[in-house]
Amino acid sequence: MMDIRARCRNVSRICLLLIAEVPLLLSGVLAASAQKLPQPPQGPSVAAKIAKPTPANQYVGNDRCRSCHRPEFLEFGQTPHAQVVVKGVRMTCETCHGPGKAHSDAEEAAHGNAVKEAAANKLVFGFHANPKENTERCLSCHLTSRQQDFFAHSAHQYAGISCNQCHSMHLVAAIVHPTQVEFVSAQREFFSVPALPEQNRWLHNSLLKESEPGLCYSCHRTVEAQFALPFHHRVPEGLMKCTDCHNPHGTMNHFMLAQTHWETCVRCHVEERGPFLYEHPPVRVMGCVACHNPHGGVNNFLLVRRQIRFVCLQCHTGFHGQAGVPHGRLGFQTSGACTRCHIAVHGSNFDETLLR
Repeated sequence: MMDIRARCRNVSRICLLLIAEVPLLLSGVLAASAQKLPQPPQGPSVAAKIAKPTPANQYVGNDRCRSCHRPEFLEFGQTPHAQVVVKGVRMTCETCHGPGKAHSDAEEAAHGNAVKEAAANKLVFGFHANPKENTERCLSCHLTSRQQDFFAHSAHQYAGISCNQCHSMHLVAAIVHPTQVEFVSAQREFFSVPALPEQNRWLHNSLLKESEPGLCYSCHRTVEAQFALPFHHRVPEGLMKCTDCHNPHGTMNHFMLAQTHWETCVRCHVEERGPFLYEHPPVRVMGCVACHNPHGGVNNFLLVRRQIRFVCLQCHTGFHGQAGVPHGRLGFQTSGACTRCHIAVHGSNFDETLLR
């Protein structure tokens, strides 16, 4: 009897130790995950095209740029662009900004005169032109990447968004929105993963000026409001990013989705992928958005209607035994959930009416 009691006490101590260690283990797991989340699994494949400086006497080289723009030069040196070499020609500041001799000579001759310095700034390309000209500088190389193939036909291009509005070749200072009030929900505060230092975040997140989703929210304010609703994908918490589903550079799909409508969803929700012997037509025809709000909502399962039967009756219309709804006036379409019986709503391999 004494041995049994002693063993029970030992088991109790072990259980208490394990319970005490669980929060530490979870925090370690979240921290490890947070270090990997911002960086994509594989970067875009880009075929760089760097023209030789012609005429050579109009190019001054990086050393002269560094004499005035030291912070920008040091930041640029940490990016992948600084390591690009094509046929013996290395990418420099002047690859993007154009020949800098006239600009640097005029800056030296200005001797601190504000008017002359402003005139000197116009002698080099500073990405202050219209969105089309700014974008063309980047797309001279990045058009060869599959991720940017459709940018010329994307919604961002039509809205006048250029590459430098989202990306920064040299992030000297973080972007600050003094008038913007950020709403932080309780869910976001509880589930958020640790954030990376800004410098590391910038270098490992496609050189974005701000982290997602904050950068996207600066334009898509209605989407930000949807993610603040009780049921949402955990984008505000940092467990997902907007670019997990959307390609901001444009695609052939609606809403610039990275994959076709339902293929985007089943990358994570693999249990709904199929193929099924008996398909539910809306899934293949209209996609998951026929029944679900992808960003957020007030209903369980992100449903577009408050009750499940109302979601079904969007398509299965009719009462009193009419076609589409085989039940009578007092059937489940008026008093219960269709999924009580039709449980395989995404597709079935056993029953054509999705009963199992």
